[in-house]
Amino acid sequence: MASSSSSKHRKIGEEEEEEDEEEDTVEEFEVFDDFTIASSWERFISDIEASCRQWLADGSKNLVEKGAESLGRYKNLYRVKKELKYGGKTYSMEFNFVKPVTARASCWDDDLHNMQLSFGVDDFLVIAPQSANGVVLDDPESTKLLSSVAIALSNCGSNWPAFVPVHDPSRKAYNGIQNMGANFTRRFEADRIATQVPIRLMHLEGLYELFVSKFVLSTTDFSTNYFKVQFAMRLSYETPPYDYNQEEILESEIDDSVETETSASSRIKKQWDEDCPWTEWYSAEDPIRGFDLVAIWRSRTIEGSLEMAELENTSSFDAEHWLLSPIVSQDMVDDSIAKFVGFAPQIGLLISALDASFEAQFLEDFVAAENTGLDNSKSTANVPPPSVLDRVLKELFQDGTSSSANVEVENRNSRAVKGAPLQSLFAQFCLHALWFGNCNIRAIAVLWIDFVREIRWYWEESEPLPRVPGNGTIDLSSCILHQKLQMLAICIERKRSRENDQSFFDCEKEDENSSNKVKVQKDLLTGPSIDNIDSSSKHEYFKTETELAKSSDQKKVDKTRRGSAGVVRSMMLLNSFEEMHAPYTQSAPLMTEDMHEERLHAVEALGNTMGSGQLEKDILSSDMSAFKAANPNAVFEDFIRWHSPGDWETEGSSINKLNWPPKGRLSQRMSEHGNMWRKIWNESPAMPISEQKPLLDPVREGEKIMHYLETLRPQQLLEQMVCTAFRACADILNQTSYGGFKLMKTKMDQLYLTLGSSLKSLQGNQHDKDELIGDLKQLCTVFEHIEKLVILAASISRKLADTPRLSEAIFTDYFNFYLPKMGTGLTSICYDKEFDSKQEVKMRERDAVAGMFPPPTANQSWRKVLSMGNLLNGHEPTQREIIFSVNDAVSNGHYGSKISVNGDEDVETYRMYICGTSNDLWAALSVTSWD
Repeated sequence: MASSSSSKHRKIGEEEEEEDEEEDTVEEFEVFDDFTIASSWERFISDIEASCRQWLADGSKNLVEKGAESLGRYKNLYRVKKELKYGGKTYSMEFNFVKPVTARASCWDDDLHNMQLSFGVDDFLVIAPQSANGVVLDDPESTKLLSSVAIALSNCGSNWPAFVPVHDPSRKAYNGIQNMGANFTRRFEADRIATQVPIRLMHLEGLYELFVSKFVLSTTDFSTNYFKVQFAMRLSYETPPYDYNQEEILESEIDDSVETETSASSRIKKQWDEDCPWTEWYSAEDPIRGFDLVAIWRSRTIEGSLEMAELENTSSFDAEHWLLSPIVSQDMVDDSIAKFVGFAPQIGLLISALDASFEAQFLEDFVAAENTGLDNSKSTANVPPPSVLDRVLKELFQDGTSSSANVEVENRNSRAVKGAPLQSLFAQFCLHALWFGNCNIRAIAVLWIDFVREIRWYWEESEPLPRVPGNGTIDLSSCILHQKLQMLAICIERKRSRENDQSFFDCEKEDENSSNKVKVQKDLLTGPSIDNIDSSSKHEYFKTETELAKSSDQKKVDKTRRGSAGVVRSMMLLNSFEEMHAPYTQSAPLMTEDMHEERLHAVEALGNTMGSGQLEKDILSSDMSAFKAANPNAVFEDFIRWHSPGDWETEGSSINKLNWPPKGRLSQRMSEHGNMWRKIWNESPAMPISEQKPLLDPVREGEKIMHYLETLRPQQLLEQMVCTAFRACADILNQTSYGGFKLMKTKMDQLYLTLGSSLKSLQGNQHDKDELIGDLKQLCTVFEHIEKLVILAASISRKLADTPRLSEAIFTDYFNFYLPKMGTGLTSICYDKEFDSKQEVKMRERDAVAGMFPPPTANQSWRKVLSMGNLLNGHEPTQREIIFSVNDAVSNGHYGSKISVNGDEDVETYRMYICGTSNDLWAALSVTSWD
């Protein structure tokens, strides 16, 4: 029993084990999707087919939405990839397809991929091994790959062409195949001859014969003497370098034994931008290296090789289309290639100096940085030698230099930037500081200290300050430093007048021929008004010149009247019945913006009742004293009638000797008890301005300005330097002549507004340093973009001066291309495309464009004996592209038959694309056959 029991248990255990084995077997077989696949090659085909089916199912629209890769410059072409494994190797299969609802491009469209142009296809597959060279070097391997893809595509019902790169990568060789349905198959082949191109293949006749040989030798019914071949050609020319005649110059030097200095100097190579406004500070690299000219012959029918020979000798002017595009330096697009030379990088250094200026209280601390606890990087900063410093100061303080010299046309928005005008002394200082050393804080401190020392010499010697007018007004829209220098120049001028014992205010002895004195006299006639009465309204009271002359004679008789500027028309003194005389009055003292602010703060602190404020009192007292001197018998009401007519309420409309004095009274504010004006009137002595103390003390004010300049904090100096540097550099760029480019002009206007709004933060006393420096660096990046565009616009307009329409169209294309880059980011945008826009050249513009191709001399053209033909002013094409094709109406199972069963179908049976030069030839052939 025991044995039988154990046997029973053993059977049960064996049955369980068998069931487990069956389950494992089932599970093992369940991992296979298709039991018919017997080899790795069939699995490879299945993987290709699965990917293609997925791409077909998604369609181009969904593939784009799922993130298909855009191929950069080919804006209508996208790509998806799939990685496949076979035979121990990894392959990459790429499906390239055109954007949905995109019209088929013409054969010479720039948006065509090289594969599309070469083989005349739209969507296409490329399969290649993932290796260093990415090509298949083994013929059996390439055949197997093409066969695999062809089978997979046939199973999918797709007619996509498929290509495999073969041979050495330098040959750019391909093999390909395309299933065109049940009737036709297209096969593709491409290869390259990089050296020793046969002479016959340099010419159109030989290339035509090469193409014809591809189907004449095949078994067709074509006649060997007569073919209708469709022909299209594109020739590319590149303008020669602008020093193209250098070889001729060297040759002439050998021939000429005697040479004059004039002829030698005439051969000195000139910079392209020598007449541009920025060349005083730097020389810009020409952003336009040249131009590409494309001449296109559209499709035409060729019936023999002789016709091709004639076409090769045809002038390029006979081409149907001319397209011109500039060769733009890559530095204009990619900031990582080379450092841009211009104002923007130097302003960036100035901003870094501003960042460092917060570390010390005095500029002298940076000069002697090695003796302080400042950062060592500042102490070792580069400072030019004394000779350079002396040269810069000499240029800044040139004798006879004034702000009126070289007056430029100022942009209407320039004053939005609170800096100094371009030709002013401080603006020139800032421009020199940009290039002084490496524009570090130490170099700036050294330059500023000597700059102020030089200004002190002009002040102490009472010499006119260069580049700052001494007889103007204070420009309150400029920075404080420029206003201070304007005030100092005025103080120097008035100080000189005192020292020469020629009183500035003695109007009785002034020179009648002095235009400046005449202007002062006119201003003094009106007299200053604390109520801001319009000066023109006061002129209505004055008599004619004849009456003034009579009153002048009367003044000579009147020994008590002093400082009279003339009789006031239709006004008489209330008590004495005498004619009223207008006195010479002192002009209100000029003030800088900070002086105005100090006065306002004082008024706010003391109250604003009845026009309080010491300055207003001094001006009013001076006017009252002058009025009393000119009108000895005047009363307070007479002064109010002249100085502030609004405070005299008249009841009668005319002056009548029989009814005198006229009825009228003071206004309520002037008649109040304790009125400040009446108090000042009572205290003011009768005194003409020639005897009065000047309202502006030039010595006191000048010393205050010198103290300001000598004790200016580094941060305050650098903030004003940054604003002025931005404005001055923008003003220089604004002087650039670039034709009528409206987009550039608009961008310059926008730049000024951007600078004005962005630099306002520098005018406030409270701001976060890190945020401020970051914003300024962003602004510097924006400025660099505009500067590059200005330089490019100048280059284009000069090279295409005779074709303004064409030059503006090319600039507009580049502007739109560059526009996405012109943001405010600190990092450069990475571009995955190149500027390749072309503009159609009108027939009337072809002569001007051809002028950019000067005929080469004999010494320059000896190497071009084996040229390709189709020369343009003696220059051969840099590249020639040709498309030959033969179409045939095929049907009934044979493309050579003219008998149709279901109607004729026009099929491109042979197509050859040829691209190259006289020493580099690449050809791509596609043949349609019946399989």
